Amino acid sequence: MDHTRVRQAYGAVATLYIELIGTTGQVHADDLALIGRHLAVRTGPVLDLGCGPGHLTGHLRSLGVDATGIDMVPEFVAHARATHPDGAYRLGSLDDLDVPDHSVAGILAWYSLIHLPPPDLDAVLAEFHRAIVPGGPLVAGIFVGDEVGAFDHKVTTAYRWPLDEFSARLRQAGFAEVERLTRLDNKAHRPHAAVAAVAAVASGG
Repeated sequence: MDHTRVRQAYGAVATLYIELIGTTGQVHADDLALIGRHLAVRTGPVLDLGCGPGHLTGHLRSLGVDATGIDMVPEFVAHARATHPDGAYRLGSLDDLDVPDHSVAGILAWYSLIHLPPPDLDAVLAEFHRAIVPGGPLVAGIFVGDEVGAFDHKVTTAYRWPLDEFSARLRQAGFAEVERLTRLDNKAHRPHAAVAAVAAVASGG
């Protein structure tokens, strides 16, 4: 992924982005329930990767989760720290989490994988698997379609995945899907899905 391009694109629209989706009021109740089902039962640190304005990190913390929000966009991290001063937020990227092996109890990647070119997805999922404890949950939000392909996202180029293909990539990285939630296209959103998976024991360990 071109980190600089994505960071600059989101930084340029950060204020508007925060206004549009910067609270849990803009998140579907079914999505919040799925996130809570899989991540609010964990003991130990949970990472909200690509946390944006920090609203879902704050939501997890309100459920008693030791959640940390990580994002590459300084404007988002600054907003999250100001809006949720009891939270933990830092700059970082998906492909280098800067945590010890198997030290993370769970991961939320809520539409933060969408800007990864398809060849980059496997390495990022491998990094997630390296960081997460065996049996730890990963919850991801993605855009879906009949084939892997790019589309003109409102901020910068994004990619859609056939849901079964995305699940296969998870499986290849050492995760097993346990739940999926899909929605059809409507006037507000493209077809999209939430997927929950759990990490198997690391290879060779």
